Amino acid sequence: MTLMAWGLIALVILPATFLVWSLLAIDRSSVISVQTNLGRISYTADGQPPSRPPIFLGLARKLTPGSYEARLDRLLATAGRPMSLPLEKMIVGKPLLALAGFGFGLFVFSKSPSAGMAFFTLGLTVLGYFGPDLMIYNRGIKRQQTIELELPNTLDQMLIAVEAGLGFEAAMARTAENGKGPLAEEFIRTLQDIQVGRSRGEAYQAMAGRSTVQDLKSFVRAVVQADKYGIGLATVLRTQANQMRVKRRQRAEEKAMKIPVKVIFPLILFIFPVLFIVIMGPAAIRLMDAFG
Repeated sequence: MTLMAWGLIALVILPATFLVWSLLAIDRSSVISVQTNLGRISYTADGQPPSRPPIFLGLARKLTPGSYEARLDRLLATAGRPMSLPLEKMIVGKPLLALAGFGFGLFVFSKSPSAGMAFFTLGLTVLGYFGPDLMIYNRGIKRQQTIELELPNTLDQMLIAVEAGLGFEAAMARTAENGKGPLAEEFIRTLQDIQVGRSRGEAYQAMAGRSTVQDLKSFVRAVVQADKYGIGLATVLRTQANQMRVKRRQRAEEKAMKIPVKVIFPLILFIFPVLFIVIMGPAAIRLMDAFG
């Protein structure tokens, strides 16, 4: 069989395989439990029943495995749960983008059928489905890097507020009000969790679970232990701030030491050939004229 025939077979078999796997991977007991709980929702304040989600959302949830939906939810939590891209919109938008990419690729393939166009259609479909994942993942990485850079200075501000006589939550609230960025947003959300009745330990652990920054997780563990055993939080803040400042300096030094190694390949591939042409070019032309 030719390469084009294999490409056409892959275009038919891969989507069908994914559809069958999605249907088989659904946890039926969990779906029944969720539907039962949703049926018990009370009416709204104006006496109207709660609005149902769109039909396509239910179909998209059925086609999306539960483990993959949980992974998307973790990615969104790491990225700060942007208001413009909630989980429901991602679940609905990913199949639509994949379908649009497949339709466009199929249109191009119908104009000029070839093996390359078949693989182009397949790649466009995969890119349409997993493109939002890459975008959210990239946004989450940048957000966690910002949190890692802001944490030592934020702890210094909280230490000043605690030593001035404020409580730990009050110092956190003051720092969040005066600060900007993802770390201030995480502090505000943690304070909101405490205000709605969640225990402080659970709220702090939830903040650490929404982040991949190890320094923040270490800070949360130290605060939880200090709250549990009655250790002074000012001492904990001072120690954590000093340690994180040292780690930040060490990370900067490590990146600076890696620069010469990273510069070698651009030098060899782009700069050295140009220098050789500029230096050896006139000599090579003279030799060609002399022996010519």
